[in-house]
Amino acid sequence: MTHPLLGLAPLSAARFASIEDRVARLLGTTQDVVIMQGEALLPLEGAIRGTAGPGTTALNVITGPYGQTFGGWLRDCGATVIDLAVPFHTAVKAGQIREALARNPEIGFVSLVHAEAATGNTNPVAEIGAVVREHGALFYLDAVASVGAEPVLVDAWGVDLCVIGAQKAMGGPAGVSAVSVSERAWSRMAANPGAPRRSYLSLLDWKERWVDAGRRALPHAPAQLEMLALEACLAEIEAVGLDTVTARHASAAAATRAGALALGGGLEPYVHDAAEAAPVATTLRAPSGTSASELVARALAADPGVPLSAGGGALAKEMIRVNHYGPDATPGVVRAALTALATALTEQGVPVRLDEALRAAEGAGRR
Repeated sequence: MTHPLLGLAPLSAARFASIEDRVARLLGTTQDVVIMQGEALLPLEGAIRGTAGPGTTALNVITGPYGQTFGGWLRDCGATVIDLAVPFHTAVKAGQIREALARNPEIGFVSLVHAEAATGNTNPVAEIGAVVREHGALFYLDAVASVGAEPVLVDAWGVDLCVIGAQKAMGGPAGVSAVSVSERAWSRMAANPGAPRRSYLSLLDWKERWVDAGRRALPHAPAQLEMLALEACLAEIEAVGLDTVTARHASAAAATRAGALALGGGLEPYVHDAAEAAPVATTLRAPSGTSASELVARALAADPGVPLSAGGGALAKEMIRVNHYGPDATPGVVRAALTALATALTEQGVPVRLDEALRAAEGAGRR
């Protein structure tokens, strides 16, 4: 018998377009939305290379590792890059953006990550978008981690390029992504001689061969499994309501933070201000004298199913990340993560208060 995931019929152009329309509704935008056949790094890089080049002065906001990546791409395109870096335990303020734009009026491109899942912070995009719009710069937003976990309002916030992926709060696969593109961004790409053309990175190819052609014939065969999975994610969000999905993530984040604080033993939130903590993941600072990566390894040995990881690179020694997104944004997962962390800390000789932590998590999650 043929496996149900094998021998699938080709995805029609009409169905592909209908999925794009559903993404547009999710993002609250009337802009063109292009679904790209790859992980979100594909449109993230493609959007930068399409709109930036020699003559572009970009303000690149760094609140985590992805902001650092974007600065590298911008420089590689020949853009002049002004980095605005803030400590990873906080968020950037709209006032800091305003000051940077005032000091450098030539800035015509602003790149920002909405929620940095790697560091656990989230940035106030609504306020920042108003500042960028007033200045007149093109606004590029990485909403890969935030979409589904918190509101993403492309048109209301004045975002020109908004990239999302299905693999985090949407609960879908990593192999498909999307980008919304404003008319200003399309015009910038068309005028950019360095914009990728006849390339997998090219958004202009999609515009010319797909959007401008009325979305009647796909430029190439799409990946059916990933597209069907994305469609299923969108259908599930529509069925329960986006507000319900974002509330579930906010509840998981509040419960994790409260539980970690009550657990004791020196474990504390990495992002100092709860208002700046991302609902997609909670980052914790390992107690003094312990190693985050070792604690995570012990916790996973106790319960291999908990969504815990250590920070990347230099943060591996000090940061623990609880990835409560998608199907893991539930009270049960939060309880399991706190219990596994308590086991790991106890094995390290660190006294903890698990019962208090679980009660605190339950109380915070109900608010």
